[in-house]
Amino acid sequence: MKKTQLTDYELVNRFVNGEQSSFEILVKRHKDKVYTYILLMVKNEHLAHDIFQDTFIKVVKSLKSGKYQENGKFISWVVRIAHNLIIDHFRKEKQMKTYSNDEYEMDIFNSSKFSDKTVEEDLINDQIMSDVRALVEFLPDEQKEVIVLRHFMGLSFKEIAEQTDVSINTALGRMRYALINLRKMVEEKNLSLTHH
Repeated sequence: MKKTQLTDYELVNRFVNGEQSSFEILVKRHKDKVYTYILLMVKNEHLAHDIFQDTFIKVVKSLKSGKYQENGKFISWVVRIAHNLIIDHFRKEKQMKTYSNDEYEMDIFNSSKFSDKTVEEDLINDQIMSDVRALVEFLPDEQKEVIVLRHFMGLSFKEIAEQTDVSINTALGRMRYALINLRKMVEEKNLSLTHH
C-alpha cells in the first residue's frame, strides 16, 4: 500500500510515532487549500505565507503534544488553527473590523427550504463560480469566510459553525447574506458589461 493512499488519521498516527515523511504527505495533500483560505482572508501574499508557516509549526507542536483527536476532518482542524492565527494577527494590528448582521438573523433562516442544496444550486448557476473568487473579496469578512469554507474547502454548515464558533443558524444567515451580496454584484457586473 502506497503511503499517499493512507487516510489523514493514519498519517497523523505515523507522524506522532516518529515518521517524519508522513507529515510531508499531509502538508502536500492540504497545503493548497490551507494557503488559499489564508490568502483569501488576509489578502496579502507575504502575510499569508507567514501565517501558513506558523500554522504548520503549530500543527506539528499540537500533534506532538497529542492535541489532535479524530473528531472531525484533519483539514478542518488545520484551518481552525490558521483561523485563530489570522484573528490573533488582526487583533495585534488592532485592525479587526467587526461586521454584524445578527440583527437581521431572524427566523427566516430556520425555514427548511434554506437547505444546503438550494445554496449549491444558487452558486453553481452559469459561470458565476469563476467570478465568485474575485467578488468574494468584496464581502464582509465573516460572509467571505463562510463562502470560502463551504465552496473552496467543502465543509458542512455544522463544521463551519464549529470552526467559526457560531450557531448553525448564524452560519446559514451569513451564507444567505453572502449569496444576496454576490448576486447583487454579479448583476451589477453584468449590467456594466452590457453597456460597453
